[in-house]
Amino acid sequence: MSSSPTRFDRGHTDDLMTFLTASPSPYHAVASAAERLEKAGFRQVEETSAWDGTTGGKYVIRGGAIIAWYVPEGAAPHTPFRIVGAHTDSPNLRVKPHPDSGAHGWRQVAVEIYGGPLLNSWLDRDLGLAGRLTLRDGSHRLVNVDRPLLRVPQLAIHLDRQANEGLKLDRQRHMQPVWGLGDEIREGDLIRFLADEAGLDAEDVTGWDLMVHSVEPPAYLGRDRELLAAPRLDNLLSVHACTAALAAVATSDTEPEFIPVLAAFDHEENGSESDTGAHGPLLGTVLERSVHARGGGYEDRARAFAGTICLSSDVGHAVHPNYAERHDPTHHPRPNGGPILKVNVNQRYATDGTGRAVFAAACEDAGVPWQSFVSNNDMPCGTTIGPITAARHGIRTVDIGVACLSMHSARELCGADDPYLLANALVAFLK
Repeated sequence: MSSSPTRFDRGHTDDLMTFLTASPSPYHAVASAAERLEKAGFRQVEETSAWDGTTGGKYVIRGGAIIAWYVPEGAAPHTPFRIVGAHTDSPNLRVKPHPDSGAHGWRQVAVEIYGGPLLNSWLDRDLGLAGRLTLRDGSHRLVNVDRPLLRVPQLAIHLDRQANEGLKLDRQRHMQPVWGLGDEIREGDLIRFLADEAGLDAEDVTGWDLMVHSVEPPAYLGRDRELLAAPRLDNLLSVHACTAALAAVATSDTEPEFIPVLAAFDHEENGSESDTGAHGPLLGTVLERSVHARGGGYEDRARAFAGTICLSSDVGHAVHPNYAERHDPTHHPRPNGGPILKVNVNQRYATDGTGRAVFAAACEDAGVPWQSFVSNNDMPCGTTIGPITAARHGIRTVDIGVACLSMHSARELCGADDPYLLANALVAFLK
């Protein structure tokens, strides 16, 4: 054990690259986070089991979501929580219930568009396939074909002379990847192939949640390797930082003043309305059960929630050198300038002045620079799990993140220092 929480450096970014490669789906991301927490002494608890009030680190997994928390010695039932929140899903292409399709001698996989991806970024890119297979007994098996398997071929310029004047893609007709040749389309081919990859009998596979991913590995970019190019930075960068920060606080000799919590949800990219999304009851249920397991009642729950603060961490927009006019003229977040504080007075982000002070104090304590982000008034603003968490649970929430380019692309770009600067700020907030 260390006398104080770990202070992260570029080695954290190296580990992020490993995390991203191992996490091509929300289910893999949850498994990767759980593996790191287990090494820090956390243990999994089942939702269907009775919980006890013992101290230490615990976590719950539901599908593509994970909630983890650390109960310090002597924590009263009304002890407030300090929550770091993120989401495990990224925009991509997901396999339909009847995946086997094709035409004109090409074998294809039928996919549905998930979230709001930059469709053109998926063209002419070597793609793998990952997710989970559901077996007849209701159990799940992760599968990851992390090699070139699929490709969404773009139409040649000779057949679309206006392509460089504005590419228009039909989401149904133009985004179906190819994965082989053959005139006969055989129902069940894809699932039989994936079952074999996972060492399963295809007859035992009765359901699946599968998605494509770029097989190009994360890489440092630039003359001085000061940038990171990688898939799923939105938002596995935050999931990884939150996991690392919680593990660091839990393994410190100094017990935290609050109960630190990691809340990583699925389905943020399509509205968070699911049993594993931020709009669902999962977080509130886990927090309330933690209070009750330590002997608390309604009054303790109310006191704990009233003193709780959540940092909702998601990527934001770095100023784009080729499109600077799309950004607010006085707010230009830059790579390696430290984490960003995200503000929107119409509550697309949950930050207010009090939240700004909390975040500023954490960054100051960690010795981390930080930046402010606000959208150009003429540009619609995205949103996060932040406002949902604040409204659903009555918890003060602050929206933060890391500035990046190419958000929602199959491959995004950020500063190579920002992931560990974020993690250090999160440690200071949680401890």
